[in-house]
Amino acid sequence: MRLNEISDRPGATKPKKRLGRGLGSGLGKTSGRGQKGQKSRSGVAIKGFEGGQMPLHRRLPKRGFNNLFAKDFNEVNLGRVQAAIDAKKLDAKAPITVQALLEAGLIRRVRDGVRLLGQGAFKTKATFEVTGASSGAVKAVEAAGGTVNLTPMPRRAPKPDGEGKPKKDRKTAAKSASPEKAERAPAKAPAAKKAPAKKDTSE
Repeated sequence: MRLNEISDRPGATKPKKRLGRGLGSGLGKTSGRGQKGQKSRSGVAIKGFEGGQMPLHRRLPKRGFNNLFAKDFNEVNLGRVQAAIDAKKLDAKAPITVQALLEAGLIRRVRDGVRLLGQGAFKTKATFEVTGASSGAVKAVEAAGGTVNLTPMPRRAPKPDGEGKPKKDRKTAAKSASPEKAERAPAKAPAAKKAPAKKDTSE
């Protein structure tokens, strides 16, 4: 074997395509890129663009919205509460609060509150302190001799005075409240206008 006889295996390498070398080559003129235009160039990625006409995502109707003020409540049915009481995970003599439901494993995490629902049988006298409850759940608890006390949702603390206002408003408020403005001397009265001089008509 000689060095000039060494070569790769058949199919290991492929010859480079010679683009734009005449119509007879099969890769002439447009070099395999189709017709003219933006998409015939390399590196073009147009997602959803349809040549200027109204795209599909704008032609289709929109439905619904996301409520920014929606509350995320934990929903607990009375049947699960009764099962936890029977398993001695909950003490029916003490008020059943959100923290008690969390420690009993009926809810995984504390969200915006707990809403009590009336699915399942409930026969234990107990006092509930929850954020909300359905009418069926209230009737079932009262029929068993218990009560449902609705606790208000926690409110956000108000911002300190001046926080959240534009800087211009803060500056004007500070100037109006400064004592230097009150101690300033009153403005001078405007000077009286002088009468125009009479013309001398004597010759």
